[in-house]
Amino acid sequence: MPPDTPPSAAPFVPPDADLASLRAAAAQCRGCHLHELPETRTVFGEGPPTARAVLVGEQPGDVEDRRGRPFVGPAGKLLDRALVAAGLDREQVYVTNAVKHFKFRQDGPRNRRIHATPDTLEVAACKPWLVAELNVLRPQLVVLLGATAAKALLGPSFRVTKQRGQLLDGPPNSGAQLLATIHPSAVLRARDDDREAAFEGLVADLTVAARALAGNGAGTTA
Repeated sequence: MPPDTPPSAAPFVPPDADLASLRAAAAQCRGCHLHELPETRTVFGEGPPTARAVLVGEQPGDVEDRRGRPFVGPAGKLLDRALVAAGLDREQVYVTNAVKHFKFRQDGPRNRRIHATPDTLEVAACKPWLVAELNVLRPQLVVLLGATAAKALLGPSFRVTKQRGQLLDGPPNSGAQLLATIHPSAVLRARDDDREAAFEGLVADLTVAARALAGNGAGTTA
């Protein structure tokens, strides 16, 4: 690959593949340098292939990387609570991330792995996997959790703080709507006296998603 060619997972994405084939191929992805990080793995999306709603986060965290599953750490547990409060069934939605590897730095006496935000090139490099997932699932609604996920599909100028909780049109001919909200980890990072309001805001946005799905007869509400 020429040195001026942007990194991309595209050469590793098999055409016309189902979710199982995509997951297997993603495990071998060398599309960017994140696969070189020590003791990490590809964490692909999971959920029923019939899911009509897809939730997209930023990247797997430390717990997700160790277990090989998305949204199973502290942020995932908070997301589960928010989904229940909004009337959505976690078992009926598909959860994934814009970036499939855990980007981290190591610090402290035990070299604890600390989250590092993926940069624009890393998000762009991993985008073919997300697009492939969406093309297989053909969901009615895509919920973008946080700025990284939102910018991955809506561009760098999109601001979650300005347009959160709004139903937006998806790509032409996709049949999908998009809705952006905060990432559950933002609730966990909020100050103690702000955390309840942050959680309620996340639930309110997810409730908009639940109502949209119910209006479309998607059958994903609890």
